[in-house]
Amino acid sequence: MADLTKLYDVLVVGGGNAALSAAITARRLGASVIVAEHAPKPMRGGNSRHTRNLRALHHGPTGVLTGSYLEEEYWDDLRRVTAGRTDEHLARMTIRASEHAPEFLASCGVTFQPSLSGTLSLSRTNAFFLGGGKALLNAMYRTAERLGVTILYDTEVQHIEVQDGHAVEAIVSHKGFPDRIRFKALVASAGGFQANRDWLRKYWGDAADNFQIRGTPYAQGTVLKDLLAQGVQEVGDPTQFHAVANDARAPMEDGGLAMRLDCVPFAVVVNREVERFYDEGEDVWPKRYAIWGRLIAQQPGQVAFAVTDSKAIHNYLPSVFPPYRGDTIAEVAAQAGIDGAKLERVVAGYNAAVRPGTFRPMEPDDCRTEGLTPPKSHWARRIDTPPYYLHPLRPGITFTFLSVKVNDKARVMMADGKPSSNIFASGEIMSGNILGQGYLAGFGMTIGTVFGRLAGEGAALNARN
Repeated sequence: MADLTKLYDVLVVGGGNAALSAAITARRLGASVIVAEHAPKPMRGGNSRHTRNLRALHHGPTGVLTGSYLEEEYWDDLRRVTAGRTDEHLARMTIRASEHAPEFLASCGVTFQPSLSGTLSLSRTNAFFLGGGKALLNAMYRTAERLGVTILYDTEVQHIEVQDGHAVEAIVSHKGFPDRIRFKALVASAGGFQANRDWLRKYWGDAADNFQIRGTPYAQGTVLKDLLAQGVQEVGDPTQFHAVANDARAPMEDGGLAMRLDCVPFAVVVNREVERFYDEGEDVWPKRYAIWGRLIAQQPGQVAFAVTDSKAIHNYLPSVFPPYRGDTIAEVAAQAGIDGAKLERVVAGYNAAVRPGTFRPMEPDDCRTEGLTPPKSHWARRIDTPPYYLHPLRPGITFTFLSVKVNDKARVMMADGKPSSNIFASGEIMSGNILGQGYLAGFGMTIGTVFGRLAGEGAALNARN
């Protein structure tokens, strides 16, 4: 039973990888640590429950990574997907520190699996957790508990009392009852506001009702909003989020990674009006995977449809829900409820524009269209071999980019430009410092681990002093 009359050295708000990285680090430095997790125990861990890998710098092959992945290439990958909307100092610091992230997680009991090959193309850049995100969280919670970290579930932090840049106490609802937690230093790791549809509507209107929330429904942004209202400096575009093309039949919340569809590069994609709206073959994974959620969010009804044929069905990961299948384009269109005759014309026009090339599904190839608007710049093959397949798509949001501003010690910055005296942050609540737009596969876990360690160390030293 937690003693809430006690003055703790460190309060960590949140229960995912970023929070636990901070809690374990602070506890290893001798601090008394309490973790307030909004979710009940079976749903603990925020979006980390659904993750599966972490992007890490390495100078040569390791037990779980092939080849090498050095700072300049890593930085170039990040710069391209963010279109330069990133703090280069914080980004490069995170990239360099990512080299030690797998070792740290392994010290927390996390097991990595051998490098992967296949449709994901990540064996060189990303280390995968054996058993996925839940296994990672189970290991980290076991480590935290063994170290003596106090963990509260069903505990929503509703307000942080901040006075002149100094956090004094937290007002919480613990299993439905009001209480408070006193502490010397605070680590905010409570995520973004992606599950708060009222907040999303401020920027997206009624379209927000059609967004699928891939991860935790507990990401309401309460702590983020509370801190910003009390003089913490904000960073990041509130209209930006990391979103992917999800199966339109997926749950509206907590569907996780399995609902993402990877068919887009090998398909023709149309909106509800049966019109193409973007180059399906732009760039290589993971950029192509990270842009489509936002593109679909901007379409009528926030829905799109990817049509392909039997040549491509094995080029991408299979979907949880079977695609619509038929012997003609019109047949699959009818199953999806869109204009079959118009889709036949769109596919015929696309087929006529395809130019021959050497198809290479794992890298940009020379299979393209000519005279088509928008073009398809890679992986363009005629869709002409039945059976035909159609996947309905909706935007699946992972996290929002509006954040608290931090420095390179994970210390939260106040609106007057000065660092707070005892508030630190890690994870999605501060990721907008580095991710101004777009996404790089596995990088969210990297940010959470790196800044979790920094925040935990900073909070422990702050409490000691």
